Amino acid sequence: MSLNPYESVEKIARRSMTIFFVIDVSGSMAGKKIGAVNQAIEEVLPEIQKLSDENADAEIKIAVMTFSNGFEWLYKPMPVADFKWDFIDADGCTDLGEACKELAKKLSRKEFLDDANGSYAPVIYFMSDGEPTDDYKSGLKVLKENKWFQTAIKVAIAIGDDANQDVLEEITGNKELVVTVHTPEKLKKWIRFVSVASKMGSQSSTVKSDDSAPATKEEQFIELLKEEKETDTATNPDAEYDDWD
Repeated sequence: MSLNPYESVEKIARRSMTIFFVIDVSGSMAGKKIGAVNQAIEEVLPEIQKLSDENADAEIKIAVMTFSNGFEWLYKPMPVADFKWDFIDADGCTDLGEACKELAKKLSRKEFLDDANGSYAPVIYFMSDGEPTDDYKSGLKVLKENKWFQTAIKVAIAIGDDANQDVLEEITGNKELVVTVHTPEKLKKWIRFVSVASKMGSQSSTVKSDDSAPATKEEQFIELLKEEKETDTATNPDAEYDDWD
């Protein structure tokens, strides 16, 4: 008979939390832009893995959908420990509306959020450098009706000054959740910032203690994002120029 009082204690099953990368791979993303995306995602994986390993509440998963002429799921949700990033190329149009409709279909307990132990609301990162070339408004309308999307932490990265920030603001619902990047280094920096969203998204919601305290995960994340933007501007006041040629 074992004398170890903990031997028979079962490990508590963790819920899952999925990070969705929704990436514009149209022709204008070719070159430095898609190269920076590739490097940043590859480099951020160990940070996300560490967060998942240390998180008692949730296992972090990653899913990736690209869109250009239509959409493609490169990776369905999988544990970050199993995720191996294969570099992607860019070519074609910018069918954002089709991507929105597809994402709405998959944000469901019958589809990608079907973990038996339950799922936290996801973190969704959109990246684009230009204008949608399809009817994005109808697709976005469908996506915004999705309950999982409504509760998700949503961030959009506008890659360069040619990116339509108004469209990205429509997606996130808040201009504070749109980050414009002008250099490959900044793009990589803000994709690495995904680790903050991952940590916040995989924790239980906090209760509002007073009228000034953020009540939701998204509100808490907005505060962190604003602070990071202010710090970034203060330390790099002359860095607001495009360097994607």
